[in-house]
Amino acid sequence: MTAEALPAELRRAIVQLARTPRLLVACDYDGTLAPIVEDPETARPQPESVHALRALAGLHETTTAVISGRALRDLATMSRLPAEVHLVGSHGSEFDIGFVHSLNGPARELHARVETELERLVDGAEGVHLEVKPASIAVHYRRAEQAVADHVAEVVRTGPCTWDGVQVTEGKAVIELAVVQTDKGHALDVLRHQIGATAAIFVGDDVTDEKAFARLSGPDLGVKVGGGETLAQFRIDDTPAVATMLAFLLEERRNWLYGEQATPIERLTMLANERSVALLTPEARVTWLCHPEPDSAAVFADLLGGPSAGHLSVTPERGGLPLGQRYLPGTMTVETRWSGLLVTDYLEHYAQPHRTDLIRTISGSSRAVVEFAPRPEFGQVPVKLVRNENGLRVVGTSDPMALHSPGVDWEISSDGMHDTARAIVSPNGESVLLELRCGTDDLAPDPIPEAERKKRANLYWTEWLESLKFPEVERELVVRSALTLRGLCHSETGGIMAAATTSLPEEIGGVRNWDYRYCWLRDGALTAKALVSLGSTTEAEAFLNWVHGVLATVPGPERLHPLYTLAGTGLGPEAVIDTLPGYAGSRPVRVGNLANQQVQLDVFGPVVDLVAALSLARGKLTDDDWKMTNAMAEAVARRWEEPDHGIWEERHRPRHHVYSKVMCWLTIDRAITLAETYGRTPSPEWHPLRDKIAQDIVTKGWNDEVKSFTTAYDGTDLDAASLFVGLSGLIDPSDERFASTVTAIEAELRSGSTVYRYHRDDGLPGNEGGFHLCAAWMIEAYLLCGRRTEAEDLFAQMVDCAGPTGLLPEEYDPIAERSLGNHPQAYSHLGLIRCAQLLSAH
Repeated sequence: MTAEALPAELRRAIVQLARTPRLLVACDYDGTLAPIVEDPETARPQPESVHALRALAGLHETTTAVISGRALRDLATMSRLPAEVHLVGSHGSEFDIGFVHSLNGPARELHARVETELERLVDGAEGVHLEVKPASIAVHYRRAEQAVADHVAEVVRTGPCTWDGVQVTEGKAVIELAVVQTDKGHALDVLRHQIGATAAIFVGDDVTDEKAFARLSGPDLGVKVGGGETLAQFRIDDTPAVATMLAFLLEERRNWLYGEQATPIERLTMLANERSVALLTPEARVTWLCHPEPDSAAVFADLLGGPSAGHLSVTPERGGLPLGQRYLPGTMTVETRWSGLLVTDYLEHYAQPHRTDLIRTISGSSRAVVEFAPRPEFGQVPVKLVRNENGLRVVGTSDPMALHSPGVDWEISSDGMHDTARAIVSPNGESVLLELRCGTDDLAPDPIPEAERKKRANLYWTEWLESLKFPEVERELVVRSALTLRGLCHSETGGIMAAATTSLPEEIGGVRNWDYRYCWLRDGALTAKALVSLGSTTEAEAFLNWVHGVLATVPGPERLHPLYTLAGTGLGPEAVIDTLPGYAGSRPVRVGNLANQQVQLDVFGPVVDLVAALSLARGKLTDDDWKMTNAMAEAVARRWEEPDHGIWEERHRPRHHVYSKVMCWLTIDRAITLAETYGRTPSPEWHPLRDKIAQDIVTKGWNDEVKSFTTAYDGTDLDAASLFVGLSGLIDPSDERFASTVTAIEAELRSGSTVYRYHRDDGLPGNEGGFHLCAAWMIEAYLLCGRRTEAEDLFAQMVDCAGPTGLLPEEYDPIAERSLGNHPQAYSHLGLIRCAQLLSAH
């Protein structure tokens, strides 16, 4: 049963309820969580309801409870509900830990008298039994013949039910006599008061639940299960419907708590200057900035922790949403416009080494509110702000920092640990200048006027673009992808980031949150090759120099790690920033990456393939690059027969991954091609080794059962990366095994506008979206198989996933229709470039 099967009005009411600050979710047990059964001792709750209640209890400001007529001990035994869910028994007279009632002397005496009298009244009444609870006694007559049941009910009602001090509650075939106040409505009130709930939902099926429904008011929600008269506003059919409703409430509550306030990932826009990166929200809030390097600690981490984690924001004093945000054509300068207000942002391109200078100008006719909340080291370092005639100095950081803001009158407040500055500015036809200077506390005016610096920064990008050649298909989007890839390059070192961020989730609320601000040999090589294909070789030359530098630090290329810092050094241990709640509540926030310690034997192929592409573009093969090619080929010769962790870096045992073997084959194949093209002497082992690896893949990677090349030699599971048996040229694309592999992967891993990496258990909880890179591979595979229409359709859907400024993160969830993963992602943009080129060429 899906949420759509619930009444539309109920769904709307749940959406509103889910947005209350502190929510109480309470349910009856029998007939609500568990179906009514002949033998009450066998009543077990719907597993889906248990899961939803537990998950709801795990959310912030959300409490769940079960209020039942059963004795508390029996309720705990029968329901097997987790400790996170509060249990209330005996119609509210027994609360779990923190709510336990103790009976005084008179109540204990009355309890004993009632028990004695009831035993006398039901003696010999077949099918009737007493349930003795700490503060009450229930008379059950569901199993009795009708005449017997009627007689017992009558004598109980006219007997002990009339005694002073006895509280009577009647349900379906049960009469309960309590010696303390026992009322589900009262129990609901006690719970509400205990947690300070701003709204409650109660779900029940019995007449005893009406007392709870009667206590609901205002934003509260009552839901009756089954037929009969009721005070509840809504009605559903049965216990499966309860499970569906609770799951829907869970989804809406989770989205409201964690997801609704988070800017959709694809709508974030990147600033870059080939040394630093920053991200802006559509409202011109600087939500992410690290210093001194892109893989350093964050100064602004609003992206992963909300405003308290650091930001620099500009908003119109009168409020309102922006009219739009755009890059100035052919640049990395961003404009955000409101009616009467324009904010322009860029990173200073010619700043001194180890400086990060962010330039913001505010122009127009409207007043604006500016907030400056620096939070160095992910907010873990206390900072003070000191006013100066030219702006603010940040005090307390290991690296100096200042905000040059001439003419701005700041008000400074403190939360006890961090200072925040706020100002109202009036452009009145003249631009207000804000220059965040990380790496210096100098507040003196820059000798070069801001307009000139902006012009220089823009010319840097536009002049570079003029040297490139772009395909006609989606030309503007390819231009933006090229600029994005160039922005992920680090000009000082030659390293190339896989993405600009850490810990943007692969599943909202999940734990698949990784740090991609480093340089992977594979990702860097593929990025550089994409830029070579457009006509720019500078990045490839710098990256290969970076690789040479890394190789000088290891005993041999076979000992290369999959990734390094942008400076080419090894990563420290992976750490968690516990103080940040994560994007849309997705925790943990990670710094570092454990994949650094993995064995990934595919890394050699993309590097040697880049050497081949760069050599072709410049018409020569350098001695250093040939030496590196030989070293990579030697590493493959030594290790290709080993299992590894593969391209996707699964935190599982190593396997013989088909993609890794293909990349080993590619290493040798490209080495042979380089030798033949540039008159070099190949190793005599290369030709037979290339054939041996190919035969190994074709023999062990193909699986007759699934009619496809599989993920690895030891299973039938499929992987989008296995498409490279054809994409690499290892087998001819006309080979029926390639066409069959494309069909099998399409059937299992493609979902609408995206393609998943795989669907196997990878040792981590939760799920993920489809990868834009995998969709790009599928598009290329379609073209190789002559399926152009499918290629064009999938490419069009991939293009539609790009954000309003043309950026793509790593993944897309076709079910929730939202982007996922770190952003912007090099893989996604290089895949888009490749597809546009192929579609233009055919």
